[in-house]
Amino acid sequence: MIHDGFEVVVIDDLSTGFERNIHPECSFHKASICDPREVERIFSTERIDYVFHEAAQMDVRRSVQDPIFDAESNIVGSLNLILHSVKYGVKKFIYASTGGAVYGEPQYLPVREDHPINPISQYGISKHTVEHYLHLYSLHSGFKYVVLRYPNVFGPRQNPKGEAGVNAIFIGLMLNGERPSIFGDGEQLRDYVFVSDVVEANLLALMNGENQVYNIGSGVGISVNAIYSKLSDLLGFKEKAVYAQPRKGEIFKIYLDSSKARNELGWKPAMKFDEGLATTLAWFRGA
Repeated sequence: MIHDGFEVVVIDDLSTGFERNIHPECSFHKASICDPREVERIFSTERIDYVFHEAAQMDVRRSVQDPIFDAESNIVGSLNLILHSVKYGVKKFIYASTGGAVYGEPQYLPVREDHPINPISQYGISKHTVEHYLHLYSLHSGFKYVVLRYPNVFGPRQNPKGEAGVNAIFIGLMLNGERPSIFGDGEQLRDYVFVSDVVEANLLALMNGENQVYNIGSGVGISVNAIYSKLSDLLGFKEKAVYAQPRKGEIFKIYLDSSKARNELGWKPAMKFDEGLATTLAWFRGA
C-alpha cells in the first residue's frame, strides 16, 4: 500500500510477529489492541481512514485450553478497534475472519458463505462473534465493513515455530533434519491460499463490497499427508512423519467456495499451491 501512495499505520504488540517484517516507512506503534487507552491514543493522533484488522489469537488449541484469553484477544481487542473506528470516522473496516473455523464440520463442500455457522472451537466462536458486532454497528451508525473469511494462509516469513501454519512448521523442522508430527491420520483436508493472494483480496475489499462477508479460498482441499509428501520430495527428506492424537476443536475437512468474492470483488487466487509451496521453501532456504 505504501507503493500506492498510502500512509500506513501499524499497531502490533509483537507477541507473535517481528519488527523486522514492518516496512520502515510505516508509522509503527508497539501496542496491544486490547489496551483501550493505547488504541484511543493512536486513533486520536493518527488520521486513520481505513482499518485492516488482521490481529488475532489464532491458535485453536490455545483457544480450547484458555478460552478467556482467546475471547479477550479476539473479541475485546476487536471491539476496541471497532468502537474507535466509529468514533473517529473510519471510512471502512476490513476484518480478517476465518473460513476454517466458523462453519464447523461442513454439511457440503466447498462451503459457501450461507452455510450454517456451527463452530466446534472457542477460536471459531470468538472470530465469528466479531462479525456480529460489525453488523450491529453498521445498523446503528452507518459503519462500513467487509469480512474476509480466510482459509489457511501460507508463504514467506511465516513463523516456523508458531502453533499454526503447517507448511512453515514442516519446512522448518525438515530443514533441521527433524521429523514433523501429524495430528490424526493426516487425511484431514484444508484450503490453502498464498499470502500475496490474500493481500490482493484485502486491497480489492478496500474499494469494493459493503457490509458483506466473503470466503477467500481456492475451493480445493489438500491433505496434511499430501503436503508432507510434496515437501519430502522437494527437500529429499526421507524420514517418516510422527503420527499423534488428533487435536480437540479442529475440523476434519474444509475448503471454501469463493465465487461470491470472484463475482463481487473481482478476486480469485493467482498462485497455485505447488508453486506457492516451492516459493515458500526457496524463501526459507535463503532466510
